[in-house]
Amino acid sequence: MLSKSKYLIGLQCPRHLWTAIHEKEKLPEHDEETKWVFEQGYIIQEYAQQWFPDGIDIPTKDFNKSLKDSQELLKKRKPLFEAAFKVEFSKGNYLYSRADILFPVGKDQWDLIEVKSATRVKPENIHDVSFQRYVYEKAGLKIRKCFLMHTNNEYVKKGKINPKKFMAMEDITEKIDKARKATNIEETIENLFKIINSKKCPEVAIGHHCKKPYACPLTSCWDFIPSNSVFDLYYGGKKSFELFEKDVKLLKDIPENFKLTMKQQQIQIKCAKTNKPHINKEGIKDFLDKLKYPLYYLDFETIGTGVPLFDNSHPYQQVPFQYSLHIQEKPGGETKHVSFLAKSDDDPRHDFIKSLKENLGDKGSIVVYNESFEKSVLQKLEMLYPKEKKWIDATIKRVIDLLTPFRNFDYYNCKQKGSASIKAVLPAIIPKLPKGIKNYSEMEIAKGNLASFAFLKMVLGESPDKRFEKWKKPDKKELEKIRGNLEEYCSLDTLAEVLIVGALERL
Repeated sequence: MLSKSKYLIGLQCPRHLWTAIHEKEKLPEHDEETKWVFEQGYIIQEYAQQWFPDGIDIPTKDFNKSLKDSQELLKKRKPLFEAAFKVEFSKGNYLYSRADILFPVGKDQWDLIEVKSATRVKPENIHDVSFQRYVYEKAGLKIRKCFLMHTNNEYVKKGKINPKKFMAMEDITEKIDKARKATNIEETIENLFKIINSKKCPEVAIGHHCKKPYACPLTSCWDFIPSNSVFDLYYGGKKSFELFEKDVKLLKDIPENFKLTMKQQQIQIKCAKTNKPHINKEGIKDFLDKLKYPLYYLDFETIGTGVPLFDNSHPYQQVPFQYSLHIQEKPGGETKHVSFLAKSDDDPRHDFIKSLKENLGDKGSIVVYNESFEKSVLQKLEMLYPKEKKWIDATIKRVIDLLTPFRNFDYYNCKQKGSASIKAVLPAIIPKLPKGIKNYSEMEIAKGNLASFAFLKMVLGESPDKRFEKWKKPDKKELEKIRGNLEEYCSLDTLAEVLIVGALERL
């Protein structure tokens, strides 16, 4: 049986499809964070259903019963939620799809409405709905139009969420029709069944499809790629695959006559051949000369959910809940650490900006890593607190981006593998951290998205919304552990900035 999800997997990678059918134990289980993403999708679907108050929800636990109920309920000519259909495509091969919303039109037609948690229509959504429409029409339904309902990124929460404003609906019928003309869906389905029914896993070369539209969980396909490969090429993209197809796997083996488009790529190849770091002292000095003491090393942590948790926020807005700040009064001087971590039950932004204002002073450079993020968060706060505009504007002008010398490759080490992220730079420029300081790999929370999810668990535990009941509030011991992990992670980000600036000064 080919479902919608398996169809989309098969379009991206035949090997992934075959594995999902025959060796599903090789696919990793979803972690808590991924489960929350799915849960959020279900919640958004509930808001979409509220557009149709007379709609009928069809239970999905009993597979055969949901198929039977769906056929019976078609006669009622009311909006149907999760209507399920199974049709025979060829002997022994079946297609299955469950509609988010089927809306009756006229005497015998239906509109197909797919619900997504994103804020816009994506190319993969067209293939998704195209498959559904094919299944429903094969099941005997007359589909008039196809729509995609998605979150409205301009919606601002004010009290209880208003489903009519929170969700937006877009007619994608024309896009579906164009896709059908461009692709023979029956031929595609036939080929996918050949893969499913094969006893042998298909051989599939690595390619762009490994990461688009979704990151494939079969990472083992890349195990044969050596370190410092052409896939570490900075903004390599098509060039990396072009080299790989010419049997060039290592950066050091890239021919001199191969056209490169960026100086950073040339530096990488040089470093790969010499096995020595590249150091542009003039570029580093130019950066360091911009720093005005006292220095404020700053990092934010934010949370951005599809369903806004707080008033005066929109879907996926990055709401700051934590910051770490290391203050250094003079070159080579000791640092003072200040931090803020919001309580879990209130909108954190008021206390966040109040604390930040108390600790940032009114002079000296504010050092961040990737300034666009911190600046965008501050600009959103300015919209929420217009009285703070003067202070926020002055604060933004003081920001210096530590990413700059690494994005420019004024310093580059092969250990970075083409990355200028702080997590790649820190172990490259400082192989051995000072005693008592953990590296990212030793922490329970080692990435920003994990920090966001850790805080989210605390917020959901305080929520009165019954849909969050299974995300129970952590007990006191677990709560203290989460807060400790968050403090440790965010603190390392700013301590890393201090250590990296020190290393640049020594260079």
